[in-house]
Amino acid sequence: MMRVVLADDEDLIRGALAALLDLEPDIEVVAQVGNGLDGVRAVERHRPDVAVFDLEMPELDGVEAARRLTGVQIVLVTRHARPGVLKRALAAGVRGFVPKTTPATKLAAILRDVHGGGRYIDPEIAASALTEGACPLTDRELELLRHTLRGGTIAAIAAEVHLAQGTVRNYLSHAMAKLHVTTRHEAARRAWEEGWI
Repeated sequence: MMRVVLADDEDLIRGALAALLDLEPDIEVVAQVGNGLDGVRAVERHRPDVAVFDLEMPELDGVEAARRLTGVQIVLVTRHARPGVLKRALAAGVRGFVPKTTPATKLAAILRDVHGGGRYIDPEIAASALTEGACPLTDRELELLRHTLRGGTIAAIAAEVHLAQGTVRNYLSHAMAKLHVTTRHEAARRAWEEGWI
């Protein structure tokens, strides 16, 4: 019996998916939660074989939740499958990446594959990822844009990453110039849309 934890902030979708997966004779949903941090906790508590995480959730997104876990196969589901996100997900050890439009029977088959050591990447997402240009931003610039996206002020970001406020401004200015935008918020939004953060 494959044990599964589900994490998705949309109650209706999470409940429907759990009900459909529970119809499979070899799959048991052992926990359902509504955000990424609770997803990490549920995996640590229940030790499932596979965790199915929504990409975009409160507290932690699916990629960050995956990055915090070991010893479990993780499949991400998403409405917005941007190629840059796929690259981040693979780097975090995610074994499956599927759109939310995937039929439940196909998802069950993907979960079996992943549980058996395989990997599944939606073909459309994979094709887009192969043709996408490289990210022009440094790791530090991406880190600071991630904090900006969460609504952090320059002072708060500087305190959190242990840099001077002027240094944070300089990194963000470089990122803005590279992305040809006029505000740090635009830069953060663009980086998010590209899937870099």
